[in-house]
Amino acid sequence: MNRKLVLLLSVLYLLFMGSLAVFLYVDDKSFKALVAIGGVICGLIPLLLALFTKFTFNLPLVISYLIFLFCSQYLGSILGWYGLGWWDTFLHLISGALIAFLAIALYERLIHRSAGKNISSWFVFLFVFSFAALGGILWEIYEFSSDQFFGMTLQGGGNKDTMVDLVADTVGGLIIAIWAGIRTKVKKNKLN
Repeated sequence: MNRKLVLLLSVLYLLFMGSLAVFLYVDDKSFKALVAIGGVICGLIPLLLALFTKFTFNLPLVISYLIFLFCSQYLGSILGWYGLGWWDTFLHLISGALIAFLAIALYERLIHRSAGKNISSWFVFLFVFSFAALGGILWEIYEFSSDQFFGMTLQGGGNKDTMVDLVADTVGGLIIAIWAGIRTKVKKNKLN
């Protein structure tokens, strides 16, 4: 059931962004059309994972990812909410938390169940926190590279924008990492 719902939600997002790309292109809004095409590409990720791999993420994570794409691509870039000032920082906070949840999902799939009771809650905290911080760093490298090589203005505020984004990513990841560490400790205590 979850796999079918992931497929359905992904296809709906792809159809929305694809038709929006066509509409914007016809309306001579080429930059916004490119953002919508980017939405199609990003929306393909859960669909391709569901179709061609056995590696699937839980439904709340996929739904959160699609909502994040909608908020960043459609609301932020196409409707112009990034102009509000706080929208970019808010999305970086949310993306830090989302990447932390991705780290938890990867951890739970990659660690053998019997090893889970021997792993320190501090390790889980550090893994989740580091993964979220790395995600923020990689995104900022992407923004910097796009600005340098393609003349874009993703780092609108320069160094200040980058640092605020990294702090927001880190805080979002830290909140989830603390929760994951506490959750691991509570689970271990129940097993003992």
